[in-house]
Amino acid sequence: MLAFITDELESAGCAEEIKMQISVAVEEIFVNIFSYAYPPKEGNATIRIDIGGTPAVAQIEMMDQGVPYDPLQRQDPDITLSAEERGIGGLGIFMVKQTMDEVTYRYEDNSNILTIQKAIGR
Repeated sequence: MLAFITDELESAGCAEEIKMQISVAVEEIFVNIFSYAYPPKEGNATIRIDIGGTPAVAQIEMMDQGVPYDPLQRQDPDITLSAEERGIGGLGIFMVKQTMDEVTYRYEDNSNILTIQKAIGR
């Protein structure tokens, strides 16, 4: 999955730093899908990427048919607190929201659909 995203971004002339930000965001989201969407069984996930516009923007859509869950509704962690005071969870989606230009969620046709967008230049 990451090789697919990397290949598409490289073909579009994406800068290395932006490519890394997008790869980390996609990996974080898919780890969450595989960890939480289908308890206690396995399920499928789909990824789509569209690159277009001037300047170029990468739009990546990640879909699963697991438990309905909008990670954007989770309160952002207070990063001024120590790890012990802050508690577990929430840092990954917080990082995604901080590094991407836009992050949206919708539940449609029995699917969780999380979309990230990032200007990649050209």
